[in-house]
Amino acid sequence: MRLATIAAAALAFLAAAACKPVPASEPAPEAAPRGRSPSTAASLNIPPGHLPAPGMCRVWMPGEPPGHQPKPRSCSNIERTAPVGSYIVERPGKDKKVVHVRVMDERRPGVVLRMRVYEIRDGKLVRQG
Repeated sequence: MRLATIAAAALAFLAAAACKPVPASEPAPEAAPRGRSPSTAASLNIPPGHLPAPGMCRVWMPGEPPGHQPKPRSCSNIERTAPVGSYIVERPGKDKKVVHVRVMDERRPGVVLRMRVYEIRDGKLVRQG
Protein backbone atom coordinates (compact mmCIF):
# COMPACT_ATOMS: atom_id res chain seq x y z
CA MET A 1 0.00 0.00 0.00
CA ARG A 2 2.81 2.38 0.91
CA LEU A 3 4.59 1.67 -2.41
CA ALA A 4 1.42 2.47 -4.35
CA THR A 5 1.06 5.79 -2.50
CA ILE A 6 4.68 6.75 -3.26
CA ALA A 7 4.30 5.74 -6.92
CA ALA A 8 1.08 7.77 -7.25
CA ALA A 9 2.74 10.82 -5.69
CA ALA A 10 5.75 10.48 -8.01
CA LEU A 11 3.52 10.22 -11.08
CA ALA A 12 1.49 13.25 -10.00
CA PHE A 13 4.71 15.25 -9.52
CA LEU A 14 6.03 14.23 -12.96
CA ALA A 15 2.71 15.07 -14.64
CA ALA A 16 2.65 18.50 -13.00
CA ALA A 17 6.25 19.19 -14.03
CA ALA A 18 5.53 18.19 -17.64
CA CYS A 19 2.62 20.64 -17.83
CA LYS A 20 4.72 23.71 -17.04
CA PRO A 21 3.20 26.75 -18.83
CA VAL A 22 5.32 28.69 -21.31
CA PRO A 23 5.84 32.30 -20.19
CA ALA A 24 4.19 34.89 -22.45
CA SER A 25 7.46 36.86 -22.81
CA GLU A 26 9.15 33.91 -24.54
CA PRO A 27 8.55 33.88 -28.31
CA ALA A 28 6.98 30.72 -29.62
CA PRO A 29 9.51 28.47 -31.36
CA GLU A 30 9.29 28.60 -35.12
CA ALA A 31 8.60 25.43 -37.02
CA ALA A 32 11.62 23.92 -38.69
CA PRO A 33 11.58 24.53 -42.43
CA ARG A 34 10.42 21.50 -44.40
CA GLY A 35 12.76 22.28 -47.23
CA ARG A 36 14.20 25.11 -49.19
CA SER A 37 12.32 26.92 -51.86
CA PRO A 38 12.26 24.89 -55.03
CA SER A 39 14.85 25.66 -57.65
CA THR A 40 15.12 22.53 -59.77
CA ALA A 41 14.11 18.91 -59.65
CA ALA A 42 17.64 18.10 -58.44
CA SER A 43 17.49 20.57 -55.53
CA LEU A 44 14.12 19.12 -54.59
CA ASN A 45 15.81 15.72 -54.62
CA ILE A 46 13.46 14.44 -57.28
CA PRO A 47 15.26 11.86 -59.39
CA PRO A 48 14.57 12.31 -63.12
CA GLY A 49 12.57 9.08 -63.21
CA HIS A 50 10.21 10.49 -60.56
CA LEU A 51 9.27 13.65 -62.43
CA PRO A 52 5.73 13.46 -63.79
CA ALA A 53 5.20 12.78 -67.47
CA PRO A 54 4.49 15.83 -69.68
CA GLY A 55 0.91 16.97 -69.10
CA MET A 56 0.79 15.41 -65.60
CA CYS A 57 1.34 16.62 -62.02
CA ARG A 58 2.76 15.12 -58.88
CA VAL A 59 2.47 16.15 -55.25
CA TRP A 60 5.92 16.12 -53.70
CA MET A 61 6.44 16.05 -49.94
CA PRO A 62 9.80 17.60 -48.97
CA GLY A 63 11.83 15.28 -46.77
CA GLU A 64 10.06 12.10 -47.86
CA PRO A 65 11.97 9.50 -49.90
CA PRO A 66 11.06 9.25 -53.60
CA GLY A 67 9.51 5.80 -53.19
CA HIS A 68 7.03 7.12 -50.60
CA GLN A 69 5.73 10.02 -52.72
CA PRO A 70 2.22 10.02 -54.18
CA LYS A 71 1.97 8.81 -57.77
CA PRO A 72 1.72 11.28 -60.68
CA ARG A 73 -1.84 12.15 -61.63
CA SER A 74 -4.01 14.58 -63.53
CA CYS A 75 -3.50 18.22 -62.61
CA SER A 76 -7.25 18.79 -62.28
CA ASN A 77 -8.08 20.06 -58.76
CA ILE A 78 -4.73 18.86 -57.40
CA GLU A 79 -4.41 21.89 -55.07
CA ARG A 80 -7.50 20.74 -53.17
CA THR A 81 -5.89 17.45 -52.17
CA ALA A 82 -2.25 18.55 -51.81
CA PRO A 83 -1.11 18.41 -48.17
CA VAL A 84 0.03 21.61 -46.49
CA GLY A 85 3.72 22.32 -47.05
CA SER A 86 3.93 20.17 -50.17
CA TYR A 87 5.02 21.07 -53.69
CA ILE A 88 3.01 20.44 -56.82
CA VAL A 89 5.37 19.58 -59.64
CA GLU A 90 3.89 19.93 -63.12
CA ARG A 91 5.37 19.12 -66.50
CA PRO A 92 3.35 21.08 -69.05
CA GLY A 93 2.45 19.17 -72.20
CA LYS A 94 3.45 21.97 -74.57
CA ASP A 95 6.91 22.78 -73.19
CA LYS A 96 8.71 19.62 -72.09
CA LYS A 97 11.88 21.51 -71.16
CA VAL A 98 10.45 23.20 -68.07
CA VAL A 99 8.93 22.19 -64.76
CA HIS A 100 6.31 24.29 -62.95
CA VAL A 101 6.46 24.19 -59.16
CA ARG A 102 3.65 25.39 -56.92
CA VAL A 103 4.57 25.75 -53.25
CA MET A 104 1.64 25.05 -50.94
CA ASP A 105 1.12 27.01 -47.72
CA GLU A 106 2.36 25.23 -44.59
CA ARG A 107 -0.73 26.17 -42.55
CA ARG A 108 -3.66 26.65 -44.93
CA PRO A 109 -4.76 23.67 -47.04
CA GLY A 110 -5.37 24.36 -50.72
CA VAL A 111 -3.49 27.70 -50.74
CA VAL A 112 -0.62 28.17 -53.21
CA LEU A 113 2.09 30.51 -51.89
CA ARG A 114 4.36 30.71 -54.94
CA MET A 115 4.52 29.56 -58.51
CA ARG A 116 7.87 29.19 -60.25
CA VAL A 117 8.99 27.90 -63.61
CA TYR A 118 12.41 26.31 -64.05
CA GLU A 119 14.32 24.82 -66.92
CA ILE A 120 14.80 21.13 -66.22
CA ARG A 121 18.23 20.87 -67.85
CA ASP A 122 20.14 23.47 -65.82
CA GLY A 123 17.72 24.58 -63.12
CA LYS A 124 17.65 28.18 -64.26
CA LEU A 125 14.69 30.16 -62.96
CA VAL A 126 12.63 31.25 -65.96
CA ARG A 127 9.90 33.17 -64.11
CA GLN A 128 8.07 33.35 -60.82
CA GLY A 129 4.81 34.69 -59.60
